[in-house]
Amino acid sequence: LPVKAKAVEYVRICSLYGAGFFYIPGTDTCIKLGGYLRADYAFNTNSIYTAGRYSGVGGANNQLSNYYTTRGRLGFNIDTRTATEYGVVRAYFDSTMSWTSGSYSQNGLGTAYSGASPVGNPSDGGIAGGSLGVRHAFIQFAGFTMGKTISQFDAPWSAYPGNNFDGLVGGGGTITGVNLFAYTAQLGNGVSFTISAEDQTAYYTTNIWNTAGATPAGIVTGVYGANSIAGSRAPDIVGKIGVDQAWGVFQVMAAAHNNQPSYYGATEVTGHPDDKWGFAVQGALQIKNIPTGAGDDIKVQAVYTDGAS
Repeated sequence: LPVKAKAVEYVRICSLYGAGFFYIPGTDTCIKLGGYLRADYAFNTNSIYTAGRYSGVGGANNQLSNYYTTRGRLGFNIDTRTATEYGVVRAYFDSTMSWTSGSYSQNGLGTAYSGASPVGNPSDGGIAGGSLGVRHAFIQFAGFTMGKTISQFDAPWSAYPGNNFDGLVGGGGTITGVNLFAYTAQLGNGVSFTISAEDQTAYYTTNIWNTAGATPAGIVTGVYGANSIAGSRAPDIVGKIGVDQAWGVFQVMAAAHNNQPSYYGATEVTGHPDDKWGFAVQGALQIKNIPTGAGDDIKVQAVYTDGAS
């Protein structure tokens, strides 16, 4: 009689990189899938987190004010590891997909819901179709990190989604990541050194004033003319020395930033000022296992910046 075929093992556990990994069928690549689903209901607000009912349409508390806003969000991440003769290649992707109720505004004699995402918060979609936010999309190999992830200038507990707002001037806080090309050398005993070239356009440009348009009224409010930033010429150069041991974490980060102004006038014949480099330096300290209780810690960070806010 024919012998019954051995059952095919469609899913093989991969224990090389920790819990949750399994082999992609037919390959030597291990993959781990993760994520979350979240439903938000915010009351007494005119939009999700970005504007409470204290000013504008929301603060008027009239027929055009939202009394609640809602959001549905899916977070999804993919982590793959492939062992090669030159070391492990890691590819990591982390995204959020959101649908958020829009803010309400008057449109002539009628009214309309906003379909636009709030400025500076690309992960929050309007009512017109939601949004996709890419937090991480990078490759790691032999000490190199290439793609989009958290800046090497940031403290290791930086900002959302770590439930800690990094609002220091020049302090980083790149909550949705930046495109970078970095190399990290592990020096042993938890000590490491990183050098990184990072895109400055997403978070790291600052005001460069063309004072030809300055007015007394504007100067009083901190507007010294027209903001005149030219196209990017050089990435930010970031260096980091870190110590990560049982007692805690200590890091010193430094960044060099190229400020590039546009033309004096509307066209190139008017000429332009020279570029000028600025810098920022930051220290971050975490002390673990303090006597107040298990898992308690203290985090301290400070930053100084000159021309790289």
